[in-house]
Amino acid sequence: MVDKTDIELVNEFKNGNTSAFDEIVRRYQKKVYSLARKILTNHDDADDVAQEVFIKLFHSLYEFKGESSLFTWIYRITINECNSLLRKKKIREIIPIDEVVNFLRQNETPEQELIDKEEKKLIEKAIEKLPPKQRAVFVMRFFENLEYEEISNILKKPVGTLKANYFHAVKKIQKFIKNEMQ
Repeated sequence: MVDKTDIELVNEFKNGNTSAFDEIVRRYQKKVYSLARKILTNHDDADDVAQEVFIKLFHSLYEFKGESSLFTWIYRITINECNSLLRKKKIREIIPIDEVVNFLRQNETPEQELIDKEEKKLIEKAIEKLPPKQRAVFVMRFFENLEYEEISNILKKPVGTLKANYFHAVKKIQKFIKNEMQ
């Protein structure tokens, strides 16, 4: 099977080919789940959000005009669904930070493992305290390695604003950790 572009798949879906939607889901389900998991930290919540994203996508794909990439549109839906769930739960959970603190050091002593666990908890607490906008930008930039232009397309915010949000998020994390270490 020849790989089709996102636009080709969208057009096929709009013309009644539901298997084109299946291909879109296969193409983006891991990315959607991964982003949701990093924002929500809970497998069940991330799984629910991912399902909701694709349900919304299925019902709204007819409205997709291609003004942005399909990837950008799906990420925007994912961020909105995550924020909606967080508002509903009124909980600001922590981001799993295993990618930040390397637990795979060779010849690590039990004392070092304990220090690593404490560092991880401290970083998680710092990220938990970020405002939702800074947290979203931080997750997309730091964990998802998205360029500012991509984040700008997803969140519909100017690149300068996003850079400022990321900068302030990093500074707040650093300040929180410094204060906790004293």
